[in-house]
Amino acid sequence: MNEKLEAFGRLLKIMDELREKCPWDREQTFESLRKLTIEETYELGDAILQADLQEIKKELGDVLLHIVFYAKIGEEKKAFDIADVINSLNEKLIYRHPHIYGEVDVTNAREVEQNWESLKLKEKGRKKKTVLEGVPASLPALVKANRIQEKASGVGFDWEHPEQVWDKVKEEVNELQDELTADNRDEIEAEFGDLFFAMVNAARLYGVDPEAALERTNLKFIKRFNYLESQTLKKGKDLKGLSLAEMDKYWDEAKKLE
Repeated sequence: MNEKLEAFGRLLKIMDELREKCPWDREQTFESLRKLTIEETYELGDAILQADLQEIKKELGDVLLHIVFYAKIGEEKKAFDIADVINSLNEKLIYRHPHIYGEVDVTNAREVEQNWESLKLKEKGRKKKTVLEGVPASLPALVKANRIQEKASGVGFDWEHPEQVWDKVKEEVNELQDELTADNRDEIEAEFGDLFFAMVNAARLYGVDPEAALERTNLKFIKRFNYLESQTLKKGKDLKGLSLAEMDKYWDEAKKLE
């Protein structure tokens, strides 16, 4: 523990020095750091998807730097400091885990999630009054859909059994097909959205992160397509000049190499 505290103390000292002496660090604000924080978060996400432990360690450091940076700016504004940030987090964790620090009994993770959402709504001094207000508006649509569904589920708005979701998925597919047949452009977009939302729900119910699942497929497609392109170039050809059958041949080769 002492080693960890010393490391964290050293980081805080370095942050103080950078904020005082470095022209770039001195100019940063909450607003200027925001886009960089988002970028660092995505880089951490990439490292996690790649299961690269050394890269995860590095990216966690970058994210931690941003947290310390924001706390330092808050301290300068006499609004809060890093101790306030950590103490607030400690209190929240204890309050929202009454099954650990209180007398509440739970039997599974789902009950923990439901208690968490209920307790969030009861916290004193909270500005947010509804379940879904806590979902950031700037989240990417796929991540937002998953978070909305998790929060709704946390207060009991969910299917009793995962397999029940497939009736909804089939319903959305049929409605989309109807609009495609009618060539109703506005409704086609709406029905695609409904279908995507239903599929995100299905993934959640089966314990699959839809963002990670889609990114896994993205990476798989990129790998196979790059193989297709490289083999085409080796033969002195151009992708546009290949037939679909020739492309499928290289695609199947790429699949076999995985």
